[in-house]
Amino acid sequence: MLMEGRPVVADLLGDAPEWQERALCSQTDPEAFFPEKGGSTREAKRICSRCEVRNDCLEYALGHDERFGIWGGLSERERRKLKRRVA
Repeated sequence: MLMEGRPVVADLLGDAPEWQERALCSQTDPEAFFPEKGGSTREAKRICSRCEVRNDCLEYALGHDERFGIWGGLSERERRKLKRRVA
């Protein structure tokens, strides 16, 4: 997930993965990817479904234990379920 066309945490640390530059979320409203509790994730997931780096994004989120937002088309809850199934 990117904000305003730039990686959030990775950019601050100076190690932004190259795939983030190609992510569709870098061209959209970042608020869609961090909805308020009970808010809709539909728009973010729609964008993710068309993104060429969706798998890279999901892999990054799982590997870095991202706890907030939509990453690779999945919510934090969905990522937790996925991790349990694979473990």
